[in-house]
Amino acid sequence: MAAPLLLDLLCCLTVFWLLLLPSHSADPDPLQDFCVANLSASVSLNGFPCKPASEVTSDDFFFDGFTKEGNTTNTFGSFLRPANVLTFPALNTLGIAMNRVDIAPGGINPPHSHPRASEVGVVIQGKLLVGFVTTNNVFYSKVLTAGQMFVVPRGLVHFQLNVGDGNALAYTAFNSHLPGAAVLPLNLFASSIPNDVLTKTFQVDADVIDTIKSKFKT
Repeated sequence: MAAPLLLDLLCCLTVFWLLLLPSHSADPDPLQDFCVANLSASVSLNGFPCKPASEVTSDDFFFDGFTKEGNTTNTFGSFLRPANVLTFPALNTLGIAMNRVDIAPGGINPPHSHPRASEVGVVIQGKLLVGFVTTNNVFYSKVLTAGQMFVVPRGLVHFQLNVGDGNALAYTAFNSHLPGAAVLPLNLFASSIPNDVLTKTFQVDADVIDTIKSKFKT
């Protein structure tokens, strides 16, 4: 009898251990109908505390931030307007977010990654070269026009370049209420990473690094 009992115990322990493993989804599943974020409170674990239901109104569930064209007069010639938990608190705990991406002719949404979400997007206007690089340094890309979609797996470096004659517009969606964005040129050349690290990484002289950094000074 000892062997079957031991096997049963091991099975129970295995199931219990599996139940304790974190979910592989981008955000945890919500435990209520909604949890409009209380942005004045501090962040807790994977989201904001809920606004009291008695204070929630219809306006909390609507967002008009995508109605205006973004100002693309900047270094990259692009403008990204996010609809995430910080700008649209009703997304709190729901595991979704979106961006409006405006790109001027010749402009670029520069190489970046989203550490907490995969991305799917659709081109609404213009012509965009969309590409991403895998962890094995394999590059995938395609020129897309209005109505065509793309997907970028979570965490991979990607970009959108306007290769058309006019303005381009795309909408992107994420499976996280706060996908985050690591923008490579800003991370590398607008941060406090020492020049020694950058010169050794890119195998160039310090004056080259200084020139690049000067492009991103605010």
